[in-house]
Amino acid sequence: MKILGMEGMTPADVSREVERGARFVIFQYCVSIIVLTFKRPSHIYFVRGGQSRVIKGLPFAAVSLLFGWWGIPWGPIHTVTSLTTDFQGGKDVTQHVLASLQQTPSRR
Repeated sequence: MKILGMEGMTPADVSREVERGARFVIFQYCVSIIVLTFKRPSHIYFVRGGQSRVIKGLPFAAVSLLFGWWGIPWGPIHTVTSLTTDFQGGKDVTQHVLASLQQTPSRR
């Protein structure tokens, strides 16, 4: 899965940022087409300490608000769950990403 927001950072830079409160998060969005509803995760976002995770999630919340609730019956249900996730700052996957980054051999 693609990680956005950590371009050009070394593993040491990432570790320092995480110690300062940075987090890796996934947001959700929902799109409905009458009887079909799709609830999808975003790419992983690296949100530095001091940045608002809720602000980063607003575009995904907007998509869900505009396009998610149309589907019957799952549209309203998935829209509410997506909005809840986004307004809570996304799903924190920091520990999983850090573990994955430690297992990945560095390129020289």
